[in-house]
Amino acid sequence: MNATSHACAALALLASPALAQSDVSLTNKWSWGENIGFMNWRDAGDPDGAQGVQLYSSFLGGYVWCENVGWMNLGDGTPAKGSSYANVNGTDFGVNLNTSDGSLTGYGWGENVGWVNFSGGALAKPAQPARLDLATNRLRGYAWGENVGWINLDDGEHFVAFNCPGDFNGDGLVDTRDVIAFLNAWTSRQASADCDGNGVVDTRDVLCFLNLWAAGC
Repeated sequence: MNATSHACAALALLASPALAQSDVSLTNKWSWGENIGFMNWRDAGDPDGAQGVQLYSSFLGGYVWCENVGWMNLGDGTPAKGSSYANVNGTDFGVNLNTSDGSLTGYGWGENVGWVNFSGGALAKPAQPARLDLATNRLRGYAWGENVGWINLDDGEHFVAFNCPGDFNGDGLVDTRDVIAFLNAWTSRQASADCDGNGVVDTRDVLCFLNLWAAGC
């Protein structure tokens, strides 16, 4: 990415994405960078979590708070292609999720740290790619920041986990309140209601969510 991309990304960071309440766990919400300290993936925004990281079906969106370097933007939650960010310039960047194996690709942007490559861990020796562990719904591996080095997503004690997919309101329970919360988001066509990740909020998303809800955790 060139200087123009950096400028575009800086502008994008200032814009508030249309995100729902973060679905990062209330307790397991931390990653660690040796050069930047702890990173809180949940408690961005007012109230807490209003702009924290959101896990969509095939991408991430929202902000991480880094205690020593400020905000990191993982995407605005509305990729131009619907199901993934293009990551060719600063106008459509973010972190993508491969639904078949959980691998993460693409870029985050921090005004004070530059680009963070979520594919970077694949280049480590041995390779330690950033990924969503589909069995435990937590992040693993490493991301690479061009100016800050490795970001550890793999610590056994301090890690980032996501709520159960059926727990739409993030209260730790899968119950009828999640259905109501989803339908409210769906009615107002919020990006968080795009359950199948195709870029369109429609009746197929209702069926998608009800299947997740019925499956429990």
